[in-house]
Amino acid sequence: MVTLKLPVILAALTLTKTAHSLPTSVNDTSLVQPVYYPLDLGSIKPLGWFKDQLELEAAGLSGNMFDFYRFVHDSKYIGGSTEYSALDEASPYWFNGLVPLAFGLGDGRIRGQVKYYLDYILDHQQADGWIGFETTQATRGLWARSLILMGLTQYAEADPTQTERIVDAMHRYVVLAHNMLKNNYTGLLVHGNDAFDTAGWGVGRTHEMHIPLQWLLERYPRDNTAIIWETMDLMIEGGVLWGADWRTFWTDGAYPKVYYDTTPYDLSWVFLHGVNMAQGLRYTLSLYRNTGDPALKAQTRKAVDLLATYHRSLAGTILADEYISDLNPSRGAELCIAAEVMFSAAYIHQYLGHNDIADWAEQTAFNAFPVSVSADWWSHQYVQQENQPWSRNLATDDLWWDVNSYGNVFGLEPNYAYPKFLANSFVTTSDGGLAHVFLIPGSAAVSLGKDGANTVFVSANTTYPFGNTITYTISATSPFSFYVRIPMWADSNTTIDAMNVAPNDKGLHKIEVPAGESTASVQLSTSPRVVPRANNTAAIYYGAILYALAIDYDEVSFAPINYRSEEVLVANTTDPLGRTKDFRLTPKAGTTWNIAIDPSQIEVVQTSSTENLNNPIWELGAPPVELRVAAVEIDWPVVLDTAADPGTFDVTPKGEPFAARFVPYGSSKLHMALLPVVRLDQVDLQV
Repeated sequence: MVTLKLPVILAALTLTKTAHSLPTSVNDTSLVQPVYYPLDLGSIKPLGWFKDQLELEAAGLSGNMFDFYRFVHDSKYIGGSTEYSALDEASPYWFNGLVPLAFGLGDGRIRGQVKYYLDYILDHQQADGWIGFETTQATRGLWARSLILMGLTQYAEADPTQTERIVDAMHRYVVLAHNMLKNNYTGLLVHGNDAFDTAGWGVGRTHEMHIPLQWLLERYPRDNTAIIWETMDLMIEGGVLWGADWRTFWTDGAYPKVYYDTTPYDLSWVFLHGVNMAQGLRYTLSLYRNTGDPALKAQTRKAVDLLATYHRSLAGTILADEYISDLNPSRGAELCIAAEVMFSAAYIHQYLGHNDIADWAEQTAFNAFPVSVSADWWSHQYVQQENQPWSRNLATDDLWWDVNSYGNVFGLEPNYAYPKFLANSFVTTSDGGLAHVFLIPGSAAVSLGKDGANTVFVSANTTYPFGNTITYTISATSPFSFYVRIPMWADSNTTIDAMNVAPNDKGLHKIEVPAGESTASVQLSTSPRVVPRANNTAAIYYGAILYALAIDYDEVSFAPINYRSEEVLVANTTDPLGRTKDFRLTPKAGTTWNIAIDPSQIEVVQTSSTENLNNPIWELGAPPVELRVAAVEIDWPVVLDTAADPGTFDVTPKGEPFAARFVPYGSSKLHMALLPVVRLDQVDLQV
């Protein structure tokens, strides 16, 4: 990769702003400040394989929805006539996800899409301050506005030419929202013939308004500080009245360790929904920012621990289809959950600074998210399974809680995370330094110090997590402290510039960087690790990546269908160039998926260069490092048209042991990740 020369670096720095590191005092009260401060959107740019992925995303479904997909192209927010529910959330989700892609990648076409959307919603902001097309109390719900406001704050950071008009619009809206909430929580709680949120989705996500309003409070409070504070308080109060107070859920006594039809449960149903739970991880932390109550900070850690113990998947997401149940590897996990978990883990890490939470964000980004997205980014699954020997319309939907039999098919209708992951990969620290916390390839341009006088540019050249070397090229006008996060799985042989690392209690290794240009080289060291699970089963990791049995498959494509009606989708939902398809994936004839493993016998195999990665990287055979694991075929029953849960059947070996091919989970769209453990005679793994 080419290292930027100093004139180019300085030119890039002219587009950045000083990192915001000081609290804004509001009526003698300040928002709690993070351990690590995120950089303004646009300050971080992707490099290497991660840039390849964002370019594929921009060229794929995400970057083309604006041109044809009815819920975006024909959105009511931009003068169209289509919405998929009374929540009116479709294109706000799109906008919130596409803004960081547009500015993180610097793609002019995508920037044009979000600029069109921005201009339309701001130019059509209603006289009373409402953002959106709804004109009656019955249709005006506050929830989707949280998504729009989050997109607006990101846009305001990335494009200073739009900041003032965005902030003006946000203040007008907040005054209106405040008045609505003061009037018996209008727009949040349903009254009379209100139709905007009869199921209660918004009341389970009241804290989502805090993120953009806290941003507004700190950066551009103007004369509305009291209104902004009270609006946040009223959102929480309304949710509590409805019965959606996450403080009552994230406790040892209330959190449901398993959930079945027969499980007694007296809390709001919104807590049981996987996407809500992923978002609900942010609830107590959002309140902690406002109040400084240490109990809320501690409860955020409790929430992480409870979820990790009882419902976190091997790949890092939440097992929920759409509702939680248990840790059965055949149960589904929505792709939406993976996106929300990545954001929550990054957000929580910035305030708690706990290294294992950063590991969790990476685990989700490198496993749970890519496994459900096709390598070309043109199709995705609604739900993934840790043990998924085929992806097709199942013979029954009895396997799922709230997903039909089409749920694990790759397609358009079966139901934006990487851009936000990029945006949080570098952070500033309270001592005026800069830290690389998510170790993907990328560059950061930022002005450090209270006066912003220290212009810094850092380029991280790496193939991580496929390779374990990171080379930093650093330029600074003044000395500063640069930190590298050392993952918790890295062993004692890890070095920086050939010296053993000495990370602090948050997992950061400090490098004192002089003025001028310098370099640093990180070499992470690790070995395969086996994680035992219930019923004498295990999963295998190597570095940040979960490895799974590779299943060679046949692929059949067909016209995209509505996954509920199973009718071919209408033309204004599919790509006129024919790039939107649904896919059925089934194992090739003779392919063995039903195995048990002996994890005491594992060999690491490099199949291609770890320096020049294949693109696309998330397809079978593309990642450069695989494992060979001693295995034997077993009788594995099929229940509800999928692989039975390990532990519900006896393990009976068939035939001779062999060396099974294990590949990164995200690259194997058909896979088996949680497998029974047996003891086998020595197997030749060099085959």
